Amino acid sequence: MSKPLPHDHIIPFKESSQGKKEQVAAMFDRIAGRYDRLNRFLSARTDIGWRKKAILHLKKDNPKKILDIATGTADMAILACKLLDPDKITGIDISQQMLEHGKKKVDKEQLVDKIELLRGDSEAINFSENTFDAVMAAFGVRNFENLEKGLSEILRVLKPGSQLVILEFSKPKQTAVRGFYNLYMKIVAPRVARWFRQNKEAYQYLFESANAFPERRQFVDILKKLGYHDTGYKSLSLGICCIYTGRKPL
Repeated sequence: MSKPLPHDHIIPFKESSQGKKEQVAAMFDRIAGRYDRLNRFLSARTDIGWRKKAILHLKKDNPKKILDIATGTADMAILACKLLDPDKITGIDISQQMLEHGKKKVDKEQLVDKIELLRGDSEAINFSENTFDAVMAAFGVRNFENLEKGLSEILRVLKPGSQLVILEFSKPKQTAVRGFYNLYMKIVAPRVARWFRQNKEAYQYLFESANAFPERRQFVDILKKLGYHDTGYKSLSLGICCIYTGRKPL
């Protein structure tokens, strides 16, 4: 097994005896009903543009079979269906309640024939080697219990030459922007979450996990170490988040 990183030990509920994976699943089950509405509110809908930019990194590859890791309520899968027109997108997530809400959205968009949502562990992906033309993940890999193990599993199921695209939060480098970002994520977001009757710990965990997550060159170095080629990253919105890319060698 890959060696755990400091990020892997960040958990939602400090007093719980459960492992990170079980805690994350329980956390998202609790907040699933209002997850989309709160995310749109907290990001002023900026997250939609971030997702679109990440997905468009796959356009030149024209992938026909895509895996969406930690698909949640299927935002990424639905948008990718519209932008890339693949034959099939499979979304996996450990939260059954998030998947249930995602299935309703897929049905509403009349994409049931193209998008399949399954409960699954991203660190033990239930597909054979070399299955997918592309893998994508938006704000999900920071929830892995073992980041390197999850990234290695993704590499295993990618077809040779195919691309992984990851969208994740990062810490802004500019001092003024970073100060505002820290204030927002640590104080404002949890309070707003409480107003929405969400679980405050969920959004406190978001800040802590994003703060501890290996970012920019550090994350790219992890991808390289695990065997990804053609790696890189691009900062968005003054460094609030990054798009990471890498390919499975031919």
